[in-house]
Amino acid sequence: MTRTLFLGLDGATFHILDDLTRDRPGEGVVMPFLRQFMAAGFRAPLRSTPHPLTPPAWTTLFTGRNPGAHGVYDFMRVDDRQHEVFFTLYDFRDIRCETLWSLASRQQRPVVALNFPMMAPPPALEGSSLIPGFTPWKHLRRNMTPDGLYARLQAIPGFHPKELAWDFERENQIGEDMDSDYLAAWIGYHLPREELWFQVARKLLVEDQPALMAVMFDGTDKIQHQAWAYLDPDLRPAQPDADWLRLRALCLDYFRRLDGYLEELIRLAGPDTQVFMASDHGFTASRQVVRINRYLAELGHLHYREVGDSDAARRRAASPFAYLDWEKTVAYCPTPSSNAILIRVAHDPGQPGIAPADYAAFRTRLIEQLYALRDPDSGKALIREVLTREAAFPGPASASAPDLTLVLADYGFVSIRNLDPVVTTRPVPTGTHHPDGIVLAGGPGIEPGWHEHALPIADVAATLLHSLDLPIPADLDGRVMTAAFSSTFLAQHAVRTGPPTCPVKDGTLQDAAIPAADRDKILAQLAMLGYLEE
Repeated sequence: MTRTLFLGLDGATFHILDDLTRDRPGEGVVMPFLRQFMAAGFRAPLRSTPHPLTPPAWTTLFTGRNPGAHGVYDFMRVDDRQHEVFFTLYDFRDIRCETLWSLASRQQRPVVALNFPMMAPPPALEGSSLIPGFTPWKHLRRNMTPDGLYARLQAIPGFHPKELAWDFERENQIGEDMDSDYLAAWIGYHLPREELWFQVARKLLVEDQPALMAVMFDGTDKIQHQAWAYLDPDLRPAQPDADWLRLRALCLDYFRRLDGYLEELIRLAGPDTQVFMASDHGFTASRQVVRINRYLAELGHLHYREVGDSDAARRRAASPFAYLDWEKTVAYCPTPSSNAILIRVAHDPGQPGIAPADYAAFRTRLIEQLYALRDPDSGKALIREVLTREAAFPGPASASAPDLTLVLADYGFVSIRNLDPVVTTRPVPTGTHHPDGIVLAGGPGIEPGWHEHALPIADVAATLLHSLDLPIPADLDGRVMTAAFSSTFLAQHAVRTGPPTCPVKDGTLQDAAIPAADRDKILAQLAMLGYLEE
């Protein structure tokens, strides 16, 4: 029997969900089931990881450990070999601590976990089924467990892995210009994909009845990135034109369907199931572009190579890193998604970078220079906070964290393009991640009401373990969200502390699970979402 149902809503924010659960003139209530669920259950803001990005945030949610413990900081991992720098995608083998899926499975609580990032290639867990998200469809069969699961999915009418996983070829055909037809195609692409994830979840929920059923819907994040201007009630034009109305209608269609998926999965789980929903981060509007590498170049910390006068040289220069001068560069931002600055240290004579003895002074001066970056029009600071690795990411994986992580004034991602000016304003605000996401709960033993203070995202894993009547490992960073449970439930199910999690690995880098050609396609799609730049 399914005891606990977890529904992940990537990037969900109360700012949008509260609007979609209101009765709006001409639109009605877009998400009537969610409206009822929120009114009857527990609600609270959920504070994401220090940098609210998909890989570290979801990994924290399903490990109960902060990035300084689990070791995932971005989509891409940087391997600085002093005279050359290489980039590799993070995957499941980079996670340095035990996951919620493993904790539950080894204590006789079978799990089904669907579409969560950083799960490929998944481990084989006794009695559990794992299908990772963020995987090219051609590699989906060999990146799910157990053996035979793919054959079961083929029994779903109309099943095709191109609909379930990312079909990079199809997404690339949508186009590159951010016009209304492009956006309409982008939104429409996610409708059949979310539908199939729902069908897979429904099948495994009904047939397997796992103790913990977990599925993540990620269209929320992708659509908000590209179509935020059509969802944010604060950006609604006074006189919407036909294009705006068409694109908003497509967005609302997605959320109406999502509302139906949530309702059906909760109905199938049964009235005795405790239900939790959470997002990895929230969303907000970003209006400014901060070209951080260009700023570092103006400060003299980053240097570009000369670009030759040939087509091949210009193509090479189109890559953000192919024309960085690694012999002279001492500080740079690797990806927009990271909002990070890496400081290069010369550990041996002859290596590029600053001397180890100069690191602390250099970093202090760089932090001052970053805080000095101002909006040329308003004079306001563009960076609200500069996080150091030891303060933001303490733990055994802290050495792998960025030296500095930037929190921009509008929470946007930085740009790493070598363009002038350093700061510019977008003509139309785009959607970006906000540190406050959502957590909801309902069902027996749940205490209804609004919890005003944001709860840490690491608390989700501990809370799900408690819902499964399992002890909380002593080394988890997260704690049980006791405010979500009724006093009667807590009296009957006291929070118990258990032994630490099982050792997993030492963080040694592994070979890639996905061939280079397909990794390139993943990078292209990350660029489409604004996490990378080409």
